[in-house]
Amino acid sequence: MSTFGATARGGVDRQAGTAADGQTRIWFRGLVEAHGFVVRYDEVGNQFALLELTPGAPYVAIGSHLDSQPLGGRFDGAYGVLAGAHAAIELKAQAVTGEDEPMFNIAVVNWFNEEGCRFKPSMMGSSVFTGKIPAEQALATSDPHGVTVRDALNDIGTHGDFRLDIAAYAEIHIEQGRSLEDDGLAIGLVESTWGANKYEFVVHGEQGHTGATVIKDRKDALLGASALVVAAREIANQFSTDEHMVITSCGEFTVFPNSPVVVASRVDLLVDVRSTDPDVLAAADAELHRRVSRIEEFADVRIERGAEHTWDAKMYDQAGMKLAAASAEKLGLGYGIVRTLAGHDSTNLKDIVPTIMLFVPSVEGISHNERELTSDADMLAGLAMLTEVAGRMVNGGLVQR
Repeated sequence: MSTFGATARGGVDRQAGTAADGQTRIWFRGLVEAHGFVVRYDEVGNQFALLELTPGAPYVAIGSHLDSQPLGGRFDGAYGVLAGAHAAIELKAQAVTGEDEPMFNIAVVNWFNEEGCRFKPSMMGSSVFTGKIPAEQALATSDPHGVTVRDALNDIGTHGDFRLDIAAYAEIHIEQGRSLEDDGLAIGLVESTWGANKYEFVVHGEQGHTGATVIKDRKDALLGASALVVAAREIANQFSTDEHMVITSCGEFTVFPNSPVVVASRVDLLVDVRSTDPDVLAAADAELHRRVSRIEEFADVRIERGAEHTWDAKMYDQAGMKLAAASAEKLGLGYGIVRTLAGHDSTNLKDIVPTIMLFVPSVEGISHNERELTSDADMLAGLAMLTEVAGRMVNGGLVQR
């Protein structure tokens, strides 16, 4: 799989809807169809590999995403989709031998545009699936070059109209942090998400000559944007305590006209604020917007607040936590309770169906980086865990029909 969009330093560049993403989807389709799965696509390009074990029953879905960040790692998302496929293949074999009598069918899902780097927002496919974003809004979204999601899906041939009847969901993912590695644990049981507020800002200034325009006459959008980035870091330091942490980031920064002899007239940037505690998040968020007014005055610019994407700090299904813990104990795998700082497709799915989220260790906690790595032993332990969890779910251990 990692030969598609391979980068020079061992990572991948498979942004959503690109040729590399399309090639990976074709490869994955070949893998699952060889094992008797039927592949379908919905209106926003989510890819479903369907295995019918009990005709007419809803599906237990397992999966993640195959798209990546630019210069991303090989494991983020892709591991969860592949592990889902191999877990489903094993459960099919068990059903054929009569070891189990499934209550539900199985769907392995490759969610479209989880990363959100080419098309915003992130977790787009699962957001449409769960009704949080209208499909037409997602399809009309364009990348920086003006290509829409609809056009990109048509280009790679993965735009359909399938609807999935889902009863429950499970996802396994690399941790993208170092707590499991530091504690010597094989599996993380995710108990809750961090809350996150993600904003698009546009800083409006006035174009001028960098040599001829004196400082007092400048309306420098780059100065205003830089002050906003610094303010975000100061807010993280201000609101983090021993009990609660605040994380802020600026992940995208576009300067216009980006000339060495021109005072910037406009900067587009993204700022996000995250915390485990909703009250702390609200306070940090309010401080961010309070500082916007001060920065406008300081840099003599206007800051426009554009699109936003938020999710709350919220618990995962407690029955699912117990099922996952029992599965780890049966397999003899050391496990711990963790929270997810990052957003995942399960962040959306947990709001509509019982959902289990699992982590495997990331070496040194490195992620969104070509050096991203999870060991073979940890990947195989995760596969065994996902197979056990999904098997219990398919047999009605989490939700009754």
